[in-house]
Amino acid sequence: MSESIALNRPDGTPVFLDTEGRHHPENGTLLGFWIYLLSDLMIFACLFATYGVLGRNYAAGPSGADLFELPLIAVNTAVLLVSSITYGFAMIAMQGRRVRGVIGWLLATGLLGVAFLAIEIYEFAHLIHLGAGPQRSAFLSAFFALVGTHGLHVLFGVVWLVVLCVQVRKHGLTRANMRRIACLSMFWHFLDVVWIGVFTFVYLMGTLP
Repeated sequence: MSESIALNRPDGTPVFLDTEGRHHPENGTLLGFWIYLLSDLMIFACLFATYGVLGRNYAAGPSGADLFELPLIAVNTAVLLVSSITYGFAMIAMQGRRVRGVIGWLLATGLLGVAFLAIEIYEFAHLIHLGAGPQRSAFLSAFFALVGTHGLHVLFGVVWLVVLCVQVRKHGLTRANMRRIACLSMFWHFLDVVWIGVFTFVYLMGTLP
C-alpha cells in the first residue's frame, strides 16, 4: 500500500503525492462524488418522469388510493429523516475526533436504515400478496421501479455504513476515513431528499381522487 505525503502549491492548496508519484488534490474525491450524485440524480429524474407519465394508468386495477397505507409510510418517512439527524451527530463527533461517538452514531443510522428497509419490504410483500405486483399495471411497474431503486440505494448505504464502522474502529479517524464519512453523509442526505419527493409525489398525490 502506497503512502501519501502532503505538499503545497504556490497558492497554498494542499496536494498529496503518494510513493508512486500520483497527485491527489484534497478535494478531488469530494468533487468526484458530487459528479456521481449528479448522475444518480439523473437516474431518479428519469424514474420520476416515468412515474409521472404512467402513474394514472391502472389497467382497470387498483390505484394508489386503494393500496397506499399513509400512516405506515409516514412512519417510514420519519424513520429515514431521523437517520439524517443521527448521521449529523456522527459528523459532529468526527469533528471532535471522538471515535466511539462516530461509530455509535453511524451504527444508529444503519439500524434506522434497516428499519426503513424492513417496512418497505413489508409494503412490497403486502402489495404482491394483494395481487398488485409490478406486472399488474403500468402504474405499479413505475411505482416498484422508483421506490425499489431508492430502497436499493438505502441498502447500499447501510452496507457502506457497516464497512465504515469497521474501518474507523480499525484505523481511527484518518484523513481517508474522514473523507469517506463526508462522502457517505452527502449520499445519505441525498437519499432523504429523494424520499421526500417520493413521499409527496407518489404517496400523497397518489391518494388524491
